[in-house]
Amino acid sequence: MLAIAWFALAWIGFATLTDGRFPIGRISLTRAMNAHRRRWMRTAARRDLRMIDTAILAGLQNGTAFFASTTIFAIGGCFALLGATDQVLDVAHDLPIPLVADRAAFEFKVFGLIGIFAYAFFKFGWSYRLFNYSSILFGAIPMKDDVADNPAALEAAADQAADINILAGRHFNAGLRAIFLSIGYLGWFAGPQVLMGTTTLVLLVLLRRQFLSHARTALLKDTPAP
Repeated sequence: MLAIAWFALAWIGFATLTDGRFPIGRISLTRAMNAHRRRWMRTAARRDLRMIDTAILAGLQNGTAFFASTTIFAIGGCFALLGATDQVLDVAHDLPIPLVADRAAFEFKVFGLIGIFAYAFFKFGWSYRLFNYSSILFGAIPMKDDVADNPAALEAAADQAADINILAGRHFNAGLRAIFLSIGYLGWFAGPQVLMGTTTLVLLVLLRRQFLSHARTALLKDTPAP
């Protein structure tokens, strides 16, 4: 129970820190990227030709669809694993590592893994839909010459599309987070101590990427105003 509580705490705490719901002194990679998403929409609103922006939006949707389909395959693999429980337990007896060898416990843990992938699928599915909404709102941004006498309307339309795009990115990140932490969850098959260790290892990797990575440093560099 302590190991599962640590797994849940690591998941919730990491999501809270990276999304900015619990403000700390250091900006996460996700929050820095959200600022660039808004800057992108405002810059695109001033462009006469927006083909490059529609290509970017299509790429975001395609990437989300890929991960959504991947989680479906993962769920199917887990159900196949349930159908081969006896074979897996026979292999576990022969391995030099202390894998769980109890049928009921093994199946319970596999169902937990299915739950994680199902959560990721719903996050990716909703993210895909939000990226679709963001594309529609982007298409509804008026041309700058049509609202030359009302620049606030142009900026408001760009911010509306950016808000949905940021929200889509947040759900996409939540799905990725579930996939990453599912790697840590695999440690539970070898016991609660291993679960705590693998969860901590994955958490440290994710924290480094969010708060100490070169990508974060690059995003926070000062850039000239458009």
